[in-house]
Amino acid sequence: MASVTVIDQLKKTQILELLEQGKRIDGRALDEPREISIEINAIPKANGSARVYLGDTDVLCGVKIQPDRPFPDTGDKGLFMCTAELLPLSHPTVETGPPQPHVIELARVVDRGIRESHMVDVTQLVIEKDKSVVGVFADIVVIDYDGNFFDACSYAATAALLTSKTPTWEMVDDQPSVVEGGEKQLPVSTIPVSVTMGKIGNHIVVDPNGDEWASMDCRVTITTDSDGNICALQKGGSDGFTQEEINECGDMSVKVGAKIREQLKSAQQEYQQNG
Repeated sequence: MASVTVIDQLKKTQILELLEQGKRIDGRALDEPREISIEINAIPKANGSARVYLGDTDVLCGVKIQPDRPFPDTGDKGLFMCTAELLPLSHPTVETGPPQPHVIELARVVDRGIRESHMVDVTQLVIEKDKSVVGVFADIVVIDYDGNFFDACSYAATAALLTSKTPTWEMVDDQPSVVEGGEKQLPVSTIPVSVTMGKIGNHIVVDPNGDEWASMDCRVTITTDSDGNICALQKGGSDGFTQEEINECGDMSVKVGAKIREQLKSAQQEYQQNG
């Protein structure tokens, strides 16, 4: 997010020395994500929402559902779109103004993971074919940044969508009109989970924290669906991965993703039971 400083270099040296001993700066195992906390319905007036803490990275997602015009070539499908923003107060390096490239990439990575997994069944979001469909918009805000906003934002968006409720519309006088008492769960078919891994020297770590993120040579974010199939991959950073390392990252994304998926399911079930 910012240029490398002398302090960053000193931290990287310390991190590398620990990794050579099989240790991490915060005491985690190399394949261990930080603790995840999920708060459902963090924005009561939204159609769905969730606040996620991934370690000290704090993210909020709200879902807005409303009638919209379909795309010309997909009149038989609803819309899904994801946006992301880092608040200037989230980190000293974040500035006001137009979105920076890393923020644009963030929104695309989260959007792609959800879209390519076919989590939201957009075929069920048609009011009238070629004329009016339901649009689902997930807006994500990073409140406090301490590394790996990709996964924190992905978990917040997924949790919000899992618990979203959508009104039902019908066409009246050529306009979509809400059907009273027609609220229902947003149709979802799978639970995508992204896992981001950073390469520092010759070592690969899951869910890099802020210091590790600043020390990475490269990173890869891999999203899997509920069946363990890889549905999206995004690589970043100046260095590269070997084929063997990518295979290792793929295996870790399935293993770690399965555990995180259970946490998302538990949060969904608890909210539905109490709601």
